[in-house]
Amino acid sequence: MKYGLLIDTTKCIGCHGCTLACKEANDLPSDDEGKGLSATTWTAVEDRNGVHVRKQCMHCEDPACASVCPVGALRKTDEGPVVYDETKCIGCRYCMVACPFGIPRYEWNKPVPRMRKCIMCYEQAVSHGKPTACASVCPTGATLFGERAALIKEAERRLREDRARYWQQIYGVREAGGTSVMYLAAHDFAKLGFKTTLRTEAYPQLTWSVLSRLPNVVSVTGVGLAGAWWIMNRRDEVARAEAPKPKKQHKPETSLPPGEGEEKP
Repeated sequence: MKYGLLIDTTKCIGCHGCTLACKEANDLPSDDEGKGLSATTWTAVEDRNGVHVRKQCMHCEDPACASVCPVGALRKTDEGPVVYDETKCIGCRYCMVACPFGIPRYEWNKPVPRMRKCIMCYEQAVSHGKPTACASVCPTGATLFGERAALIKEAERRLREDRARYWQQIYGVREAGGTSVMYLAAHDFAKLGFKTTLRTEAYPQLTWSVLSRLPNVVSVTGVGLAGAWWIMNRRDEVARAEAPKPKKQHKPETSLPPGEGEEKP
């Protein structure tokens, strides 16, 4: 079963309970609360034109961060969360560049730095079908945990039944190929700091059409290079074979009368 989160910004009161619950659940320090996403804050509440907007990893259906990771430190689980294995990470930071939402953060001040982001309480909760820490403590129901398909139906119901309250869009259903974290809002998402120009195709799929041809390109190029080498080598061999051979120079034979040329006693 694939789970997700539905965040209704019209219900958020900016209590930061989700931020504190996330820190407690993941043993993160609380000294930078309210400063936005960082290596030690995986869930942050931002004030956007008077609207409280939660920011965290979107847990893409087909995550670009996992697709570019050369060592498999990031992976999409069957339950929905995109999790991270720090024991595999080599610190290349490709995930930071690839993420269309600009979420991953890096421990720049650590001698052995790691990439940091929300993992949706995977080990302690979601893998067992239990709600995330942020959803469990939300006092207004602004963060709702559940099966992704059911959350989409609930969001559609709210949009349909209270059109005056909501901007008619569920952010995350199609963005970047779809995400496990989705949003409802009363205003245009662009005015709330959301990226609204993202493609609806999953980003790894955009490059796969090119990357999938690389083995053929490499093979054809390799065959071409090998053929060129053979032709050049064969040409040299033929040239050597057809080159006129130098005539042997024979030592002239002399015929001396018997006895001549012999040393006299």
